[in-house]
Amino acid sequence: MAEIITMGELLVEIMRPAADIPLYDSDYFRGPFPSGAPGIFISTVARLGHSAAIISGVGKDDFGENILRRLRKDGVDLRRVLVSDQGNTGVAFVTYFADGERKFLFYMDNSPCVMAKAPELTEDLAEAKYMHVMGCSLMSSVPFAEEIIKTIDLLRGQGTKISFDPNVRLEMMRDPVVLTMLQDVFRKSSILMPGLGELKMLTGQEDPEEAVKKAFESECLEVLVLKNGSKGSRIYTRNGLELEMGIYQVEQLDATGAGDSYDAAFLCGLAEGRSLEEAAKMGAAAGALNAAAFGPMEGDISPETVYEMIQKHA
Repeated sequence: MAEIITMGELLVEIMRPAADIPLYDSDYFRGPFPSGAPGIFISTVARLGHSAAIISGVGKDDFGENILRRLRKDGVDLRRVLVSDQGNTGVAFVTYFADGERKFLFYMDNSPCVMAKAPELTEDLAEAKYMHVMGCSLMSSVPFAEEIIKTIDLLRGQGTKISFDPNVRLEMMRDPVVLTMLQDVFRKSSILMPGLGELKMLTGQEDPEEAVKKAFESECLEVLVLKNGSKGSRIYTRNGLELEMGIYQVEQLDATGAGDSYDAAFLCGLAEGRSLEEAAKMGAAAGALNAAAFGPMEGDISPETVYEMIQKHA
């Protein structure tokens, strides 16, 4: 049984080793690191002890093998990962700046990472509690976005709840139809995990509180997790603001994937029947552990380390 599933791009990241080295400079890189927001997410789910599956694709090449070996080691169900020689595994070149900004160069066109099709509703998928979707996956390819939405509709029809992190990557926003698709997924989501700018974009409201109210006009929405980076998060339900969650302080080496790990741990908490506060603490702990290691999914994340992080800051 796949308790939590995702569908989206898998790629490797090739990263500058330190901040403030522009991509146009001739200099060193580190990597390849297995990555892709859906990959980081589902790796965290599996490492936290939940059955996890991903629908995606990689090339029949060394970068694809890099990703498959890592996710297989973590315990992710890879049966629905297309391995194809009709294109190369997706690649992202990444650099960081001291002010927290990042810059990406994506190479994903005609890659198997955006070629997966909506699956048949098999017994293991029929048991899924949550399907998590990333906005960057919708932006990666319009035909792939259409397949993701087909999968959302398939799983919603048998009771799976949809979780959505808009995760906007302006570098990938090349087709205006994508905004319509983002809105469509938003309206079908039970759990929404945006940043403030993304919430404003989805609702058309500039005032944060009005944007929250507007979001809950969607009949499906149950929980809104408003993420604000180093300032933590706010958790809303239809009753209003339920709680504010700070961050757990660590020596940050690489913030890539921290939000994806937060999403994963938060959903794992809900899947375990925990309260919103407990789920938010799990999310904050997983995000901190991710940021404390260099590489997008290299943080020491497990049920034990998440518990230790929470207890340390109790």
